[in-house]
Amino acid sequence: MPRFQDILLLIGQLNYTWTNTESLLIHMIAGLAHSDKETAIVIFLTLNTPRARIDLVERLAKMQKTPPECRAEVLETTRRLSEEAKLRNKYNHCIYSFDPDSGRGLTQSMRIFEGREDIKYGKIEELDDQEVGRIRESIHSLIAINQSFWRITDKYGFPK
Repeated sequence: MPRFQDILLLIGQLNYTWTNTESLLIHMIAGLAHSDKETAIVIFLTLNTPRARIDLVERLAKMQKTPPECRAEVLETTRRLSEEAKLRNKYNHCIYSFDPDSGRGLTQSMRIFEGREDIKYGKIEELDDQEVGRIRESIHSLIAINQSFWRITDKYGFPK
């Protein structure tokens, strides 16, 4: 079961890195809305999904009062965060199964895909070395996105 433990640890690291990075949207909200950090925290926590939080930050960045350079940097960083959300969502909304003998891991999607006349659900995918590599790449990307948000916070004097 060592592979099972390694994969669970890696997914835990993906979730930790995502949550830590998503929380930096608080500084983007505070800076772009010209509010204090406490107000931005209340706004952040009131929005129920990462998509809603990212949408808010992007809309604030697109306002005319946001300097063009700041707008471009924020939008590029939120675009990258949205890309990473796909893999994070996949691993947060699935069932895991592991064969104790072979160590082979599988995920089964907990999403419904609806067509015109049928539904599909439970897509099964293998947690192979290539997929483990994708998770590792996503963690590294999230770390870089985190650093970008901090650079923006510092560069534009957003509340810390």
